[in-house]
Amino acid sequence: MGQAGCKGLYQSLFDYKTEKYVIAKNKKVGLLYRLLQVSILTYLVVWVFLLKKGYQDTDTSLQSSIITKVKGVTFTNTSELGERLWDVADYVIPPQGENVFFVITNLIVTPNQRQETCAESDSISDALCYEDSDCPPGKPVMTGNGVRTGRCLRVENMTRGTCEIFAWCPVETKSRPEKPLLGKAEDFTIYIKNFIRFPKFNFFKTNVLDTKDLKYLKSCHFGPKDPYCPIFRLGSVVKWTGSNFQEIALQGGVIGIQIEWDCDLDKAPSECNPRYYFSRLDSRFPGNSVSSGYNFRGLSSVTWYSSTSSKRATFTATRNSRK
Repeated sequence: MGQAGCKGLYQSLFDYKTEKYVIAKNKKVGLLYRLLQVSILTYLVVWVFLLKKGYQDTDTSLQSSIITKVKGVTFTNTSELGERLWDVADYVIPPQGENVFFVITNLIVTPNQRQETCAESDSISDALCYEDSDCPPGKPVMTGNGVRTGRCLRVENMTRGTCEIFAWCPVETKSRPEKPLLGKAEDFTIYIKNFIRFPKFNFFKTNVLDTKDLKYLKSCHFGPKDPYCPIFRLGSVVKWTGSNFQEIALQGGVIGIQIEWDCDLDKAPSECNPRYYFSRLDSRFPGNSVSSGYNFRGLSSVTWYSSTSSKRATFTATRNSRK
């Protein structure tokens, strides 16, 4: 049995095999066979290669940096601030985060404050009192403006009052202007310069149009007629989110600007251009949310009086459009 097996293996080394074809003389089978071949070929050429670019490599690790610059001036004349010219140094706050900038659009001003004692605002529930024992001295008023002194201040014959505090007095008013102070800020412009790099292909690009015309950036504005201009009108940005600038300037708001780069590097570099998307990130309806808009507080000026060793300040609660 072993010898027969070895003999068969030895003989098989010299065997020669050929394929046998069977030709079916049937037009329906032949037509179906050719249609299947054409379908597979069409799928590979049209879908895989032309539409889905199956032969291409993809780089999703986009490296990007953004530089912003705001320009514009406006003039206001109010009883609290008098005549004042506002420029970039006044209404643009240094970014408190990456790729973020702030534009002041409204102010609530509390002028001529001093560090002394006064009644806390009656709009703060933690400061309400009926007697002095309700105001333990040295304890700060929660969400308030100062530290309790130990006295409960009541007006005339009212049984309920507010705690006396040591703070910047008079305390901040909660009344909001009917119109935004910087309503004309909608004509300010934002210059957004975006640098990108696809590291896998060592491809660099910026969103600024490649031109030698030195006057281009001084005259262009982003829009349907000039989609490759990196200068945006502030009022237009708000409009593209579906909001009204005067309304958002009154309460403040948060707006997102998304820049999308989806480039086919088989084409010329001039064909690789950004697409912009604008959206409002906070609530569009301020009355429906206690956290709508955006604001912060700040000190605008301090004056020292050496004769009394005291100081006065102008305190502002600022409403901002945040980008």
